[in-house]
Amino acid sequence: MRIIAIANQKGGVGKTTTALSLAASLAELNHHVLLVDFDPQANATTGLGINAAQLTSNIYTCLLSGDPIEKAIQPSHEHNLSLVPSSINLAGAELELAGMDRREYVLQSRLASLDGSWDYIIIDSPPSLGLLTLNTLTAAHEVIIPIQSEYYALEGLTHLLRTISLVKQRLNPNLALLGILVTMFDKRTILSAQVKDELVKHFGETVFTAVIPRSIRMSEAPSYGKTILEYDTLSTGAEAYRHLAKEVESREQQ
Repeated sequence: MRIIAIANQKGGVGKTTTALSLAASLAELNHHVLLVDFDPQANATTGLGINAAQLTSNIYTCLLSGDPIEKAIQPSHEHNLSLVPSSINLAGAELELAGMDRREYVLQSRLASLDGSWDYIIIDSPPSLGLLTLNTLTAAHEVIIPIQSEYYALEGLTHLLRTISLVKQRLNPNLALLGILVTMFDKRTILSAQVKDELVKHFGETVFTAVIPRSIRMSEAPSYGKTILEYDTLSTGAEAYRHLAKEVESREQQ
């Protein structure tokens, strides 16, 4: 079982879209995939057409009320893909976790009971470097960083990489950077190409060859409770995430 966190402290970089679309693409490749929505905004939950407000068990109750995580798992309408939904209550979880022993390991302990039940667990992290994100990095085996191909994209990347390095040293020696993913790429602009070239120059093969285009169809898909693979299966966005899924399959931990 591979546990992959999708993480970036910056919002608006395609993090949730990547979590949803990668999970669906791996499921399409006949892997059993569990998507864990660990973002209080619950966008991955609504993106699969699930109403978090109607559920009594979710990732928050698993963390802090003792619900077994198996109780919270919801099937999706996409084959091989299930979800542990988020909750708005997760927004206050950092304060509640702060007083707990081994507070950075709570998510890891909850996921431990699932070992062997899934081929992949994909975790959608919140857009911050707080205690919730530390929990995702401590629970994960690998991390993917989505980077928007715009001027400020590289700002904060060094800080995030330093955080990943510290987590590896102090909390999770098994954590590996699986790759950096260029998102919202606009082939019509020189800037997008420059950002991608800078990333490749500095990080080499760590940058995925898959590049996620800027796409109206991907922006529309969540409003219908669908991933891009279901909403527009032949779109460039769907094909880009299929390419990413095959790269993820083939990459060993670095």
